[in-house]
Amino acid sequence: MHIFKTRWFARFARREGIEDQSLRAAIERAEQGLIDADLGGGLIKQRVARRGHGRSSGYRMIVGYRVKDRAIFLFGFAKNMRENLEDDELLSLREKAEIWLATNGAKLQKEIEVGNLQEIKDDQEK
Repeated sequence: MHIFKTRWFARFARREGIEDQSLRAAIERAEQGLIDADLGGGLIKQRVARRGHGRSSGYRMIVGYRVKDRAIFLFGFAKNMRENLEDDELLSLREKAEIWLATNGAKLQKEIEVGNLQEIKDDQEK
């Protein structure tokens, strides 16, 4: 399983103090079938805990997801800042997920090199 975050998402996670380990744990839960919400079109919503709190009061992560293959963190928000996504946002995120999930390995590597994508490695890969 390869896990990535977009440039926008990486800035969001850094600003909010969300660690890669928490993001990886969210995908590990998804791989076990524990998906918080299936948004259709290759999108899922996973909850990530805020430091010192539980997942229910933390962050909502919108992820392009393909089982046992690839996950791309596309968007995130704090639950206390907004309740959910608007329909047009959801449509846009589905389109982005479709593109990222269809992208081949060479193109993904190029996107990493130019800084549009970052791979989230597990502790053994670092």
